[in-house]
Amino acid sequence: MTTNQATQSTAPGMDLALLAKLTGGLGDKKTVERISGEFAQLYTEFLPDVFHSETGIRIGVSYVSCTSGLMNDLIADLGDSFALADGSLRNWSPNFSLACGNSFVIALMELMLGAEADTITQPIDRPLSDIEIDLAVMVFERIAGVLRSGVNAPGGFEAILERPYNAEDRPKPDELARPEFGVAIRMAIELGSIASEFALIIPQRAFLKTKVTAPKARNQVSKAKQEWTDRMNDQVRRSQVTLEARIRLQKLTLGTISRLAAGDVIAFQDKRDVRVQVSANGKDMYSCEFGRAGERYTVRVKDNISTDDEILRHLIG
Repeated sequence: MTTNQATQSTAPGMDLALLAKLTGGLGDKKTVERISGEFAQLYTEFLPDVFHSETGIRIGVSYVSCTSGLMNDLIADLGDSFALADGSLRNWSPNFSLACGNSFVIALMELMLGAEADTITQPIDRPLSDIEIDLAVMVFERIAGVLRSGVNAPGGFEAILERPYNAEDRPKPDELARPEFGVAIRMAIELGSIASEFALIIPQRAFLKTKVTAPKARNQVSKAKQEWTDRMNDQVRRSQVTLEARIRLQKLTLGTISRLAAGDVIAFQDKRDVRVQVSANGKDMYSCEFGRAGERYTVRVKDNISTDDEILRHLIG
């Protein structure tokens, strides 16, 4: 369904933007910029405190821009170098989206796993891995926490966020859904020499009614550094990883290999305990022996090829 079709089905003969203005779903430029500035001030002052108190890591946050438009267009305009999380906050907005630059999450993961800040360079633009998505959960929780602390949502309810995902994996919009105007507030975020962005994409129906207020005490949105670190480590260790086992076969001549056919048998190179190299994402991690338990073939770990830290550093990419 095109925008024109949506307009006609909503109110024949009436422009979609005009209808939204008349029903409180689209504000004027001056109002949108004023409220966006209030959100920007909230995040500039409080998000760095949240990160430093919980991780010991200092970040810089500054205002970039605000843009008014249809929600789906605003999200699409961010591009593929962002991770997204869809959320809701009772008594404020039933839907909103948060976005965070992939480069920030990648750099934060390296830093949390022990890399020196001055050794981290600007990451290349790429989708986040599953383990990096796990870390992004906690990043978005911090962003949503600041949002909750600063908007007039009665009842003390917490923001509910769905699991983050790479922008390229966002489902296509429902063509039958009524178009909704929103505002995208883009903020720069710096981690050492790493420059990235995050953004809030908020429906204007909720945005225009928002009175942004600073939290009474900054430590209300903070937790202990060790708790945050332990939780991040737990998220990483609970992530699912696909393992592969490699067994060396007996040597054959090229002539023999070229004549192999269905039903031919190739023996293992080892005659007694069959050695197996177990790897993930192309990195050897364990030396094992081949065996069997009941109806399933198995491998038994005999030795670690890589240390715990080496394994985690490899798997995050």
